[in-house]
Amino acid sequence: MTALAFGSWPSPITAADLSSAGHPVEGGCFVGDEIWWSELRPAEQGRTAICRHVDGEVQPILPAPFNARTRVHEYGGGAWTATADGDLVFAEFSDQRVYRLTPGGAPVPLTPKPAVASSIRYAELSVVGNDVIAVREMHDAGAVSRDIVAIDLSGGGVRSLVAGSDFLAFPRLSPDGTRIAWIAWNHPQMPWDGTELRVASLADPTSWTVLLGSTEESVMQPEWIDDERLYVVSDRSGWWNLYSVTLDGVLAPLLTLDADFGAPLWRLGSSWYEMLDYGKLLTVRTVGTDTLAVLDPASGSLDDIALEGVTSVGLGGRSGSIVLIKGGGAQVASGLFALDLGTRELTAVRSGFESVPDGAYLPEGRQVTFHGPNREVHAIAYAPRNPSYEGLDGELPPYVAFVHGGPTAHVAPALNPLFAYFTSRGIGVVDVNYGGSSGYGREYRNRLRGRWGVVDVEDTIAAVRGLADSGLADPRRLAIEGGSAGGWTVLAALTSSDVFACGASYFGVAELELFVAETHDFESRYIDGLIGPLPEAIDLYRTRAPVNNVDGLSCPVLLLQGLDDPIVPPSQAERFRDAMVQKGIPHAYLAYAGESHGFRKLETQVNARESELSFYGQVMGFTPPEIPELKLWRPAS
Repeated sequence: MTALAFGSWPSPITAADLSSAGHPVEGGCFVGDEIWWSELRPAEQGRTAICRHVDGEVQPILPAPFNARTRVHEYGGGAWTATADGDLVFAEFSDQRVYRLTPGGAPVPLTPKPAVASSIRYAELSVVGNDVIAVREMHDAGAVSRDIVAIDLSGGGVRSLVAGSDFLAFPRLSPDGTRIAWIAWNHPQMPWDGTELRVASLADPTSWTVLLGSTEESVMQPEWIDDERLYVVSDRSGWWNLYSVTLDGVLAPLLTLDADFGAPLWRLGSSWYEMLDYGKLLTVRTVGTDTLAVLDPASGSLDDIALEGVTSVGLGGRSGSIVLIKGGGAQVASGLFALDLGTRELTAVRSGFESVPDGAYLPEGRQVTFHGPNREVHAIAYAPRNPSYEGLDGELPPYVAFVHGGPTAHVAPALNPLFAYFTSRGIGVVDVNYGGSSGYGREYRNRLRGRWGVVDVEDTIAAVRGLADSGLADPRRLAIEGGSAGGWTVLAALTSSDVFACGASYFGVAELELFVAETHDFESRYIDGLIGPLPEAIDLYRTRAPVNNVDGLSCPVLLLQGLDDPIVPPSQAERFRDAMVQKGIPHAYLAYAGESHGFRKLETQVNARESELSFYGQVMGFTPPEIPELKLWRPAS
């Protein structure tokens, strides 16, 4: 093994490999005897294709350039479904209309063309009888409204079923078709803060009953047991657990467990349990990592299903004893699998990768717990690993703290080629579930209430200091990177501490007063809970905003931004850039045309990751081989 400075190890994993070899897979379902799924294709301008196997080969059902992606809440979800006779129904990204496609034919629009392009959007599509049930979002001169609608499959129009709240999700018709159940919430709540389970007769949908929920109880995913009862997920115990509830409001827990049988509703159409035959449920529960199990509501017993190496599980469709799951782990590539509930045999359907890096270059994700200010902080550490190289004698490796978005997201050990991109070059990674993350109960999520920019920063610092104090990381070469809310944490950490040598913010929030006016409707009141409501909390908005604290910044920063981002507009990065110019802080600002909140194009992804690696090398004193040098802005001498 050759000794070489950490960060300068040659690696076979390129930035192009990260994108061209990957096509994240979602949404598996059975359509007749076939399995259909969606996959993101960076090499096709980031479109979402719907695919199936034909003679053992992957074949797109939805031809290019069509793109099955909805902009409801901007994060979308539930953008496609299928009819009983095998037609695809999907929301087209370019105009947000709903189309019907017979495989091999041309898409036919089911919804009318709006007067203003993309001003009417549809998500969480499901076929019920001769209708497509969907959540509709309408934009009219800056005002946004939503309702649940039925779209005639024969093209006969769209009719509204229920409305009456700022947000709606999980529309479910009763077995006899006379009632509808759904989840509703209003500003300033987010769906993980407080929602209501509502039920109404379709004969009088304006008169509904609230069966469960409040502004301090998050309820999700109602499913009808019969015409008089529903299952539902609620976090009233402090964890998202499963309950049954009658139309009279009689509530009964299926079991009470310190585990989350649910997750934050960022994308519509999510599911955390599946009704099986004989009254049982297939469930996913999370305490750090995911566990798949069959729940017997009669006894409250759980029969765990061992999925070797799989730490993240998402549920798809079912046909008889075969259920589709999206799964992955630290040594298991994320993809779509078919699980036989009878034999417990797991069969790969479609990997999320065309190729996976040689296992010798993959880091081993290690769950670790650090101690922050009077609290535990959960994270996953990935040490440098390369079969041909080791660090110089006496040298400690640089580390990059990855800070997820949300900020309610959750990370688990994962086979992530991006992490291998760094670790195979001698750069460690620590992926942090800071306070506010999901997967550890409501109290852990609520730690960020009113303390965004404080708890997340403290917890991330606790993680990297824990690694340094253990002699695993070089305390002088610690970096931080994150996107969206994670980008906020990056900028807040860099302007309020001297722990990090540098940081990279992907479309991060830098300022709050204009952000709440400029961002999209779904998150326009999110800051009420994370910081405080306006105008009462205006002083906190100003003192917490990283752009107002650039005087405390003393290290270089890399800003990466999509110019078409409606969630965190380019003005956020530009304001922070301008403040760095004024103070004379070395930095780079990379702005990408045609990119939104999350980069989808191959060329963007490659440029962003190569630039990030070059940036770290320049700041932390190593030269990554065969990586183009990023030009940093520096004040004139």
